[in-house]
Amino acid sequence: MSTGTFAARYAELVETRAARPDAIAGAAARRRRPPGPAGAAGPLMIIAADHPARGALAAGSAPLAMGDRRDLLERICVALERPGVNGVLGTPDVIEDLLLLGALDGKFVVGSMNRGGLAGAAFEIDDRFTAYSAAAIDAAGLDGGKMLLRVDLDDPATARTLEACGRAVSDLAERGMMAMVEPFLSARKGGGRVGNLLTPEAMIRAIAIASGLGATSARTWLKVPVVDRMEEVMAASTLPAVLLGGEVPADPGAALAGWKAALALPTVRGLVVGRTLLYPPGGDVAGAVDAAVGLL
Repeated sequence: MSTGTFAARYAELVETRAARPDAIAGAAARRRRPPGPAGAAGPLMIIAADHPARGALAAGSAPLAMGDRRDLLERICVALERPGVNGVLGTPDVIEDLLLLGALDGKFVVGSMNRGGLAGAAFEIDDRFTAYSAAAIDAAGLDGGKMLLRVDLDDPATARTLEACGRAVSDLAERGMMAMVEPFLSARKGGGRVGNLLTPEAMIRAIAIASGLGATSARTWLKVPVVDRMEEVMAASTLPAVLLGGEVPADPGAALAGWKAALALPTVRGLVVGRTLLYPPGGDVAGAVDAAVGLL
């Protein structure tokens, strides 16, 4: 896809949003969905693009990298066109942009649900559900919902987030849709900023907590980082899991090696990666995506 071609598509998208807002519902209704559930599709390669709605715009050394919507959408479209990429994760604004661009036919689409815990905010752990609801995901014909669960044992707001995530897991399962839970144990660090604890012990505990959310775990998937002793970490649950990318790594080769080793574990079913592939060192999105798909 040439830059000029995408510029024309983007201009049409902007005009459609202003003049024909009902076109979004029409595009959602026409979207060709994957033939079966995610678990039957083989290894998953899903592009994550829900960071901006939480105010997390940095990628690598660029603090506002994801703040340019045209550039972000072009990168996502390049990634979605690569062989082996079978889905995207995003908030309503991003998903609707991609629907209007015609980029989601045949792809799994996972709606991001709780974006209220804004990055750096005093209320960050109180991660309200401010984006998709289970009902909205169902109405839009999407394939599942994703929620972030950060458990700070010193912050009482954790209880509200736990309750809301449990309710979302139940609501999605009732509608026959995947609930993708991204769990961490978290704590306030220097300057009061929330940081995730990425030790094996912390991730084992986080996975155990997330696995028990909701009235049923039948449709729950986990979204987890690669940490030390992954075999021990992933033994904490029988639920299917996908690996996340996290921050843009200084050493992409090391990140690939970590994913490759973790993908050999029985419950790990693929990758859900955003900034690492969309903003790789050197800027070659297609090459970064192809390298990740090659692991699958």
